[in-house]
Amino acid sequence: MESTRIDRWLWAVRLTKTRPDAAQACRGGHVRINDKPAKPGTTVVPGDEVRARVGDRTKIVEVVRVIQKRVGAADASTCFIDRTPPPPKELPIAQRDRGAGRPTKRERRVLDRWRAES
Repeated sequence: MESTRIDRWLWAVRLTKTRPDAAQACRGGHVRINDKPAKPGTTVVPGDEVRARVGDRTKIVEVVRVIQKRVGAADASTCFIDRTPPPPKELPIAQRDRGAGRPTKRERRVLDRWRAES
């Protein structure tokens, strides 16, 4: 069965921009394989579930194919199945017209209530 290092695989399938970024994410505890923390040298095989915090989102992917070298985006997308849930719907942002002056007391309460819910 073929396997490779998780930092190399994350970089090869384009989940991270560079391999050092992938290694740093592993050292920082942002990568888990089958719900276990992963070090940069942890091996990954087809069938593993990888959770990686990429930017401000956590990507959940299942490894389909192990690759060693970085490939094009079309080929990279065939190496995993993305099981990341869709992002939550964002509420419309309450905005005031620019130059409308200070908010009234009532408008301020509405804004504060809206920010507390978010």
